[in-house]
Amino acid sequence: MLNKISKLLTGDMLKVLCDMGHGDVLILADANFPGESIAKETAYGKLIRCPGVDVNTLLKAIVDLFPLDVAYSQYPACVMELTDSDKKKGMPTPIAWAGFESTLQIPLGQIERFAFYEKAKKSYAIIQTGEEKQYGNLLLVKGCVL
Repeated sequence: MLNKISKLLTGDMLKVLCDMGHGDVLILADANFPGESIAKETAYGKLIRCPGVDVNTLLKAIVDLFPLDVAYSQYPACVMELTDSDKKKGMPTPIAWAGFESTLQIPLGQIERFAFYEKAKKSYAIIQTGEEKQYGNLLLVKGCVL
């Protein structure tokens, strides 16, 4: 146990957050994300699970520990863009996104679905949550501690 660190953050999560370098990518994934298969290709090499917690709750636990790359990345936080079929159906902006923007206080970039999966494969690690809201995936680019 540590003081002032959320009990949601496991030892594995803290190690990943600490070991990541400037420009490394962390994926906070929803429950529907193909985490197990994609995580095998990440630098960490295995999926970290955080079931029963939504992405924004985990994000709030991480945000004070994890510097975002606001200096060098146009969008240091990105979501998976709605698919064309969901846009054609008139799907509104996913409600998860408002929570992310509120927590981070920066605009979110959007990445096409399959491009998001490719970026996830090249990420440092994936933490899969129990998030059930549609389009509840978040890509974070680590910045520098100043």
